[in-house]
Amino acid sequence: MAEHREQAPEEQGETESRELPTVADTEALGRELAAELRPGDLVVLDGPLGAGKTALTRGIAAGLGVEGRVSSPTFIIARQHRAGAAPGSIPLVHVDAYRLGGDLDELDALDLDADLHESVVVVEWGLGVVEHLADRHLRVRLHREAESETRTATWEWVGRY
Repeated sequence: MAEHREQAPEEQGETESRELPTVADTEALGRELAAELRPGDLVVLDGPLGAGKTALTRGIAAGLGVEGRVSSPTFIIARQHRAGAAPGSIPLVHVDAYRLGGDLDELDALDLDADLHESVVVVEWGLGVVEHLADRHLRVRLHREAESETRTATWEWVGRY
């Protein structure tokens, strides 16, 4: 089992938000966020079913230049995507922590902290579960209005750099 460290009080960066009227807008935001990401970064996605977490991850993957199709890893829990051939491409590990239900032993079995140093790790349903894996993380909250397709994304860097 991996060592769990106590977290120092969180430091938060500036909170940003944006309305996302379409899936294409959600993917575009992911591409923009990818420009800020480096190997070793952790992205924690939070939001209800259908909020756009996987669409945002597809955009992040495109921005990182990963190979292959990105889909929800719900039934396999984690998918690894190789970096593409373009210079500056970064591998992506995409995790769906929904079925883990806070089970730290099962999370440790994924060995994400080993992948974290060379990849960007994006965790859907990771709030309150994976923050200990990195000194800082990008927290993204997605919300979808019941009567609308428009989503709202709010994001900030949390932790110590």
